[in-house]
Amino acid sequence: MLESIKITRRQSEIRQKLANLSGKEKPTEDETKEMDALDKEYQTNEVRFRAALVAENTERRAAGAELETRTDRQFADLVAGFEMRQVALHLDEGRALTGQTAEVVQELRNQGGYRGTPVPLMALEQRAGETIAAGTPDPMQTRPIIDRLFPASVAAQMGAQMIQIGSGAVEWPVTTSAVSAGWADGETANVAGPTAYATTDRALKPEHNLGIHMRITRKTLLQSGEALEAAIRRDMNGTMAAELDKAIFLGTGANGQPLGVIPGAATYGITSTAVDALASWAAIRAAVVRFMTANTATGPSGIKALIRPELWSFLDDAEAFTGTGITEWERLVKNIGAPVQTSNALATPAGTPLATQALLTTNAGGVAPIFVGIWGAVDLIRDPYSDAQSGGLRLTALTTADVTVARGSQLQLLTGLELAA
Repeated sequence: MLESIKITRRQSEIRQKLANLSGKEKPTEDETKEMDALDKEYQTNEVRFRAALVAENTERRAAGAELETRTDRQFADLVAGFEMRQVALHLDEGRALTGQTAEVVQELRNQGGYRGTPVPLMALEQRAGETIAAGTPDPMQTRPIIDRLFPASVAAQMGAQMIQIGSGAVEWPVTTSAVSAGWADGETANVAGPTAYATTDRALKPEHNLGIHMRITRKTLLQSGEALEAAIRRDMNGTMAAELDKAIFLGTGANGQPLGVIPGAATYGITSTAVDALASWAAIRAAVVRFMTANTATGPSGIKALIRPELWSFLDDAEAFTGTGITEWERLVKNIGAPVQTSNALATPAGTPLATQALLTTNAGGVAPIFVGIWGAVDLIRDPYSDAQSGGLRLTALTTADVTVARGSQLQLLTGLELAA
C-alpha cells in the first residue's frame, strides 16, 4: 500500500477521535493530554503526507516512462515462461491454459486468427540445459525473433535476414537502372542524361506452408510430465530448422516449396560458374574477385562460404605447393575465414568424377543477401480422431514461409568443384 494512503487513513482516525474528545464539556486531564498528542501527530502527518506525495509522484513518472519505452523485450520475457506442455494438455484433455502461457496465447489471438492454439516462434527455441550439435544457446539473449528461433541455423550463419510478417505480402524495391555520369563537352554543352531511374520489386508472399506432424502416445502423456514440453520443443525446433534450411537453399519452387537460392539462381540473377576442375582456393578466389569488381565487397573478409563436408575433406588433404605442407584449406581459411559446412542445405556430391557445389554470400550496404519471411506464429492444431482408440494425441504445427533474393550480385554459385581426378 502507498505510504500516502496509510497516512490519509491515520488522519481520518485522528479526526474521528478528536471529534469525540472535543464534544465533552469537561474533559479529564488524561483526555486533554490525548487531544494535545493527537493534534501534534496530525500536524506531523500533514508534513509526512506532502513528502510522500512528492516521492510517489517521482515513482509514478519513472514507471510511466518505463511503460512508454517498452519494446519486444517485455514480450520476450513473457514468452520465456511459455509452456508447450500446457498446450499439449489443452489440446488433448481440454485443460485450461494458465499463467504466462494463457497471456501469450490471448495476445496472439488478438493479432490474427488461428484454427488451433497459436504458439510463438520464440517458444520453440532451445531452453537452458537442452543441447544441440552446435552447443547450448542462451535463450534469454535478445535477438530478432526469427534469429532467436534458429540461432545456429545455416541460413542465419550465411547472413540471411529473417522477417516476421503479420499479413499480406512484402516487397523490396531494388535499383536496376544504369545511371551514369558524364562530362559536358564544351562551355555550352549539356552533361550526359537524362537516364530513367528504374527499380525491380522482390516480393515475399504467403504461398508456402510448412507442416510438422507429431504423434504423442497416452503413455508419454502420463509418464513424461514436464519433460514432454522440452521433448516437443526439441522435435519441432530440430525438424523446422532442418527443413527451412533445406528449403532456403534447395527449395524447388514446385510441390508447395519456395524457390531456393541454388535452384533459383537464374531467376534471382545469381552468377553461377561451372568450375569443372579440381576444387581449389584459386577457383573460390575468382568468385571473390567478381564480388569486389561488382562493388558488393571490399575484400575477402566480408564474404561467407557454404560448403559440403566432403569439400572440406578434399581441400584439407590437397597440398597447395609441393613439399610445403600448406593445404588448399589453409589458404581458403586464411583469406575468408572458416566456411559454414552443411550436409542438409547443399546437394550430395554426384557425377563422374565426383563434384560438389559452393555458395558465397556477402552483406552489401547493410542489405542481407537472402530474405526469409515467416507469417505469424506457429499454428498448433490437434487431430482428435486419428488416435482416439488408443488415447493418443496428434499435433500438426503449421507455419507459412517464403524466400527471395534482393540483389543477385551479392551471391555467387560455384558448381563442378571436383573431389577426385
